[in-house]
Amino acid sequence: MSDHVTELIALAFAEDLAGGVDITSVATIPTDQESIAQFVTRSAGVIAGIPVAIEVFRFVGITDISNTVSDGQYVHSGTVILEARGNTRKLLLAERTALNFLTHLSGIATLTKSWVDAVNGTHCLIRDTRKTTPGWRTLEKAAVRAGGGTNHRLALSDAALIKDNHIVAAGGVLAAFELVRDNYPNAEIEVEVDTLDQLREVLVAKPDLILLDNMPPGLCRQAVEIVNHSVKLEASGGITLENARAYATSGVDYLSIGALTHSAPALDIGLDLTMGK
Repeated sequence: MSDHVTELIALAFAEDLAGGVDITSVATIPTDQESIAQFVTRSAGVIAGIPVAIEVFRFVGITDISNTVSDGQYVHSGTVILEARGNTRKLLLAERTALNFLTHLSGIATLTKSWVDAVNGTHCLIRDTRKTTPGWRTLEKAAVRAGGGTNHRLALSDAALIKDNHIVAAGGVLAAFELVRDNYPNAEIEVEVDTLDQLREVLVAKPDLILLDNMPPGLCRQAVEIVNHSVKLEASGGITLENARAYATSGVDYLSIGALTHSAPALDIGLDLTMGK
């Protein structure tokens, strides 16, 4: 587990305890009591975050942990995905933090699978964005992969994406492109365009990728014909699960879906506790 994830876990516990103790558990549970904690799905979905949940238990000193489900697996309601055994107080201390990771990340993976299923049979890939929870980006993007999606850049330093505001600031789409190319000659460059005329203008510069912003499927199809496989195309804006297939069959290579990370509902997972080790 990366140092960054360990820091996130430590922050979660620091927030939960706020320098004190779990007064409910300390008051009601004997110091040496041991239990079995099982994480059980209350609804069907794709699981993500198992390694993080395991690390949460290890963080509080629970080492007897087993999982029958791995990230990326689709499970039905009522599936035991993780089991931990040990001190009851420690198990309950870890419960909410582990569930926060599991439910959120599994929700992202489950929603991503819905989008992937919607374009099944086409060559189009579902791709995430940087619309992520601060500090959680690597985990949320891993959850997207668990659901069958693909990742866009992890950080602003990974590649260039010239958007409308960059174009305004630079004085034009070609001017912005040339500035990036001159300053970062080895960087991958993606350019956002709003119209087919802009597409034709930037095509001569040979970018690595062109983002079609808020173009309906019909215009995307025309864009595909214009580029004629000379550059990859990504559609963004106005895309829903209901019209995703229309976009995918237009011939674009990617659908950029911010909702994968910023609007995914949590997957319903609960913890069932039984006495005895």
